[in-house]
Amino acid sequence: MATKKLKVKKASTPKIIEETKPRLSTISTVHGENYKTFLTEKYKNRKKWQEPDPKKFYSQIPGTVIKVYVEEGQEVKEGELMMILESMKMKNRIYFLDNGIVKKIYVNENERIPKGHLMVELK
Repeated sequence: MATKKLKVKKASTPKIIEETKPRLSTISTVHGENYKTFLTEKYKNRKKWQEPDPKKFYSQIPGTVIKVYVEEGQEVKEGELMMILESMKMKNRIYFLDNGIVKKIYVNENERIPKGHLMVELK
C-alpha cells in the first residue's frame, strides 16, 4: 500500500490590529483598588440629561388627547385641570403644577402622542 505525504503549512502568526478610534476611559477606585473602564459607543451616544423646565409639560406616557381644557393666553393656577390623556383605556387627568399664562399648546384633541412629547408651555 502506497502512502501519501501531506504538506503541512506553517501556522501564521496572528496580526495585531491597532485601534484607529480612541476609546475614552475612566478610572474608578473601589475599596482601594483602581479599575480602568472603557466607555462604549452606546454610552457616548446616549441622550444627555437636562434639568427639567417647570414651565414645559411633557407627556409621561403615550396616549390619545381626549379633551384640552385650556386656551393659549389663558391664565392658569396650580392644580387646575389641563387635559385628559387616554392611555390603555384609562382616562388620565393632567393638572398644572405651577401658576402662569399658557404660552403655546402643542397638541390637539383626538391626537395620538408619544411619551416625552411637549404638550403645553407656560410663560
